[in-house]
Amino acid sequence: MNLKKASRKQAKINVLLSGPSGSGKTYSAILLASGIASFDKIALIDTERGSGELYCHLGEYNVLRLDPPYSPQRYIEAVNLCVKSGIECVIIDSISHEWEGVGGILDMKDHATEKNEFARWSKLTPLHNRFIEAIINCGIHVICTSRAKQDYILVEKNGKQTPEKVGMRSITREGFDYEVLLSFDLDKSHFAVSTKDRTGLFLDQPPFVITNATGKQILQWCNTGEAALSNYKSFLSDINNAKNTAELTSIQSKILDDKSLTPYHLEILRTDFVSKNNSFKKEETKKAV
Repeated sequence: MNLKKASRKQAKINVLLSGPSGSGKTYSAILLASGIASFDKIALIDTERGSGELYCHLGEYNVLRLDPPYSPQRYIEAVNLCVKSGIECVIIDSISHEWEGVGGILDMKDHATEKNEFARWSKLTPLHNRFIEAIINCGIHVICTSRAKQDYILVEKNGKQTPEKVGMRSITREGFDYEVLLSFDLDKSHFAVSTKDRTGLFLDQPPFVITNATGKQILQWCNTGEAALSNYKSFLSDINNAKNTAELTSIQSKILDDKSLTPYHLEILRTDFVSKNNSFKKEETKKAV
């Protein structure tokens, strides 16, 4: 048991793209992957009956067709095969079959011999957890897609229980999004909204279309590590210690030339820069009076 300073060194991203049929999950996943790795280092684990090969015009990526049964173990074997083959980014399209497909967790539960519900889940939950662990700990970038359906809650209106839409719900075990670093919901117009973001790249951003550039942005974040964080802290200190607008302008030029900083860090630096600049202007106004 050791205590050490927190650091991020060349992280491997894991992403969830969730959306209804026709929202462009597979297409978006391939574009996203192409910004993270070259096409020959991308593999698509296809559970959608060959639909993963419909986008081969985008590039010569690899395809591993996974047919029933969709047990967690078969998914794990597919991921491990990709890792052993030197793949750098794997797309699992989709994880929904592991949950409710033929041979998936819910199917296994229905065919279990145990009569007790608790006994059934005591065997199935570890299987699902190993599936998640394979995604998180495989050592390469992983993009998962998940089918989604409209979710409803019952609300009381005029004394009656009325169903009300509350957004989309991924077809996988509840809580899967807690395990990934990034999660996007896609709509019928192929626009993505970040529902979870540990990178800070897409926080509070308006809906956007996922492209190759999105993948490059994520890869840059993965590769920045301690050097970029050190640069960010240094710029933050320089801004706070600047003695005049000339020094501040010089710092601004250096920040704009630094390509390692994430949009999240740039926004914080911009806010501090504006605040410091305004304080200098107030001082100059007082002196002028």
